[in-house]
Amino acid sequence: MGKMKTHKGLKKRVKITGGGKVKRHRCNSSHLLSNKSSKRRRAIRSTAIVTGAKAKKIKTLLGA
Repeated sequence: MGKMKTHKGLKKRVKITGGGKVKRHRCNSSHLLSNKSSKRRRAIRSTAIVTGAKAKKIKTLLGA
């Protein structure tokens, strides 16, 4: 059996940290920001860590 290919679409959206965790960006940051509170906009700017089964699936798709 051949090697598994990296999922290129996912590779552009997530990053594997040095410790092996999966880092992703938060949604709702592109437009319609004027009606969102400053606190909410600050929270959106930060990254999030993917956990559980979803993180395991992502690592498989990235070959990490």
